[in-house]
Amino acid sequence: MTDLDAKATLHRYLREARDALLGKLDGLSEYDVRRPLVPTGTNLLGLVKHVTMVTGGYFGETFGRPFPGPLPAVGDDAEPNADMWATADESRDDLIDLWHRVWAHADATIDALPVDAPGSVRWWRGEPVTLHQILTHMLAELNRHAGHADIVRELIDGAAGWRRPGDNVRETGDGWTAHRERLESTARKFA
Repeated sequence: MTDLDAKATLHRYLREARDALLGKLDGLSEYDVRRPLVPTGTNLLGLVKHVTMVTGGYFGETFGRPFPGPLPAVGDDAEPNADMWATADESRDDLIDLWHRVWAHADATIDALPVDAPGSVRWWRGEPVTLHQILTHMLAELNRHAGHADIVRELIDGAAGWRRPGDNVRETGDGWTAHRERLESTARKFA
C-alpha cells in the first residue's frame, strides 16, 4: 500500500466515523441531545463539541494551520470539561455548524499534506508527530466517542444503529428484551 493509499483509507474511515457520531443526534430534541445520562455527564451534544475542539487542534495547530476562528472551551482560561457539554448560550445548530467548519478545515489539512508531514502536539509537551499518527489517533478518538454516543442514544430512546438509528441493527423491542433477560440471567449465576 502506498502512502497515498494509506492516507486515503484513514481519511475515508475518519469521514465515516464522524458521520456516525453526528448521526446519533438525528431526530432528538434539544433537551435529549444535552441530557447527561451517566455519572460523568456524558451527553451527545457534548461529545460532538469535544470532537470538534480536538479536531480543530490536531489538524490545525499541530501542523501550523490553526483553525481560523474561535474554538469554545479551548485555552488556558477554559473551565475543566468545558469541551464536554454545550452551555445554554451554545445552540445545537451553532455547534453543528462549527463541527462542519472545523472538519472542512481538517479535510483541507489532510488533503494538503503528505502522510509523513511533520507536526508537533503542544499538549503532548511538543512531541513530534506525523499526519499519519494524527489520522490514526483521531480515528481512534472519534470511534471511541461514537461508541459512547451509541450507548447514550440507546439510553435516551432505545435507538441503535451504526450511522443512524436502525440502519444496521433491528430496533429495540421484544426480541431485545428477551435477549437482555437471557444475559441478565446468565450474569446472575456469577453474582
